[in-house]
Amino acid sequence: MSYRVVFMGTPDFAVPPLKALLDAPDFQVVGVVTQPDRPAGRGKNLQESPVKQAANGTRIPVFQPEKLRAPGSFEQLQSFQPDLIVVAAFGQILRSNVLELPQYGCINVHASLLPRWRGAAPIQAAVRAGDSHSGITIMKMDAGLDTGDMLLAQSISLETQETGQSLHDKLAQIGGSLLLTALRGYLSGAIMPQKQDENLSTYAPMLKKEDGLINWGQSALEIERQVRAYHPWPGTFTLWQGEPLKILPDLGSTLPVILPGKAEPGLVVHCEGMIGIGTSEGVYLPRKVQLAGRPAVEVSAFVNGRPGFVGAVLG
Repeated sequence: MSYRVVFMGTPDFAVPPLKALLDAPDFQVVGVVTQPDRPAGRGKNLQESPVKQAANGTRIPVFQPEKLRAPGSFEQLQSFQPDLIVVAAFGQILRSNVLELPQYGCINVHASLLPRWRGAAPIQAAVRAGDSHSGITIMKMDAGLDTGDMLLAQSISLETQETGQSLHDKLAQIGGSLLLTALRGYLSGAIMPQKQDENLSTYAPMLKKEDGLINWGQSALEIERQVRAYHPWPGTFTLWQGEPLKILPDLGSTLPVILPGKAEPGLVVHCEGMIGIGTSEGVYLPRKVQLAGRPAVEVSAFVNGRPGFVGAVLG
């Protein structure tokens, strides 16, 4: 039997699950739903979502509603006659009429080990919290936010220098194969949905650009994790002379980024021959910084041209 599937997804993370379904003989993708084309880049030209790009050339209808609750949207979904709806980082909330449309329900590919890190930004949350593991959970959707019964999960260890981007890429690759295993087990009755433990739930809200502003009243360890977690989005920055200054992770470096010591939070100091910034606990050693409209540079090169940087208090 071949199950009729409507796939809902938008960013890069959703592409491997879509491709897995397209390549599977027991699933027929009859429709793809993704966000509308958006202006992007300096030219603000309309850009297709990664999922739409992946669907191009397949002859599968692509539906791009501004809102699923808009008139005609539900009727369009009905016309696909789906047995299943599979969702991966779609970017819109599914209302009860959509959740109840397919015979076998709506299945979500979620980038965390539920019930930890429900919500829109589970990948960044795991890195920022210093979690030792993250993973993918395949779950049945209900009216709550990532509260539905779980079908299958796969865990991976986080590396010492894990960033939001590197963890995203690993989890995206897991998602496709795990989705097929979970769907086949669920549809055959071999996998039974399991309730989530509400006592273990945590929440990862959607991130905004301003969430990247560093609070130097945190510990150096917390700041180091934030810099890695928010790379590349939303990025981390501080304020120097009223202007945003990006703080970038130095990927692949073996040099320390935290030293014991005490300095006023936000104060730029010399520390053991390096440039450091005071925190509530320890000294954080930035490696690369970037002013708006300028290339990223090593912090030592940045200081050479700006002697007033050392001794400044960043905000």
